[in-house]
Amino acid sequence: MDYLNLGRTGLKVSRLCLGMMTYGDPAIRPWALPEAESRPYVQRALEAGINFFDTADAYSSGVSEEITGRALRDFAKRDEVVIATKVFFAWNDKPNQGGLSRKHIFAAIDASLRRLGTDYVDLYQIHRWDPETPIAETLEALNDLVRAGKVRYLGASSMYVWQFAQALYLAERHGWSRFVSMQNHYNLIYREEEREMLPFCRAEGIGVLPWSPLARGLLTRPAVRESPAEPPTARARTDDMLRRLYCPGDGDYTIMDRVGELAERRGVSRAQIALAWLLAQPGVTAPIVGASKPAHLEDALAAERLQLSADERQYLEAPYLPHAVSGHS
Repeated sequence: MDYLNLGRTGLKVSRLCLGMMTYGDPAIRPWALPEAESRPYVQRALEAGINFFDTADAYSSGVSEEITGRALRDFAKRDEVVIATKVFFAWNDKPNQGGLSRKHIFAAIDASLRRLGTDYVDLYQIHRWDPETPIAETLEALNDLVRAGKVRYLGASSMYVWQFAQALYLAERHGWSRFVSMQNHYNLIYREEEREMLPFCRAEGIGVLPWSPLARGLLTRPAVRESPAEPPTARARTDDMLRRLYCPGDGDYTIMDRVGELAERRGVSRAQIALAWLLAQPGVTAPIVGASKPAHLEDALAAERLQLSADERQYLEAPYLPHAVSGHS
């Protein structure tokens, strides 16, 4: 396993980050694996050299954080792993239960630390932009968490570049801790981030942690141009985000076909091709990979070592057509 510095920080993270959203409470997320089934994935990831684990307080209403914390306490030393979690989404419709106000951020970090069973988080990320809270309020509150020792580094997630630029400017102006990473929506069939966000992150020394690197599984199976009567997996049947993010068009189907063709030529899986392409993109630090079957994790580990030629990458990219921006809410 290779390791990179996260942006311009001295923090070294594995080229793959294990996404812990897959593990939680099936009663809340029907496709989530319960704790007993999730633990072997964490153990295998650690054995393979993955030191980076990403969760959020909103995943299975906090159960994912609990599973993450217990597994890492049992299988790893705290100072040898990088734990990332997030704040923003509300669990109910009562006031101050979500968003990025000072009140909610202070309550959320303490709750996350209790669930994770640790006294600090390595990377604390705002899960989305909060239009109802002044960004200066959010940044000052996050800076206070760093100064209090509850958080080591700060990260952001999907937003517009003007918003990210404003946040970085205000942090610098006030001498507050700045965001060091961007967790954004990016894969072979959604490449809108290449227009502004990725060049901006490279210029600012921001680490990039793509989520949905396999497009919710679309890049791992043959293109189906007509909706099947029965979606192929439990997640495809119940994951609302899949339908919100992806409505494949001709260019997407052609890319999916080419992923399959190249996978057959190289004698590897489709997932390995799609992840190898993403890992080769300038500025990408570590895709957030999920695994609900052993083969998913093994494919990700193999992709980290798979090198695609420039011609192969161009072959995969050529059919891409512009998409509406998605993933910011």
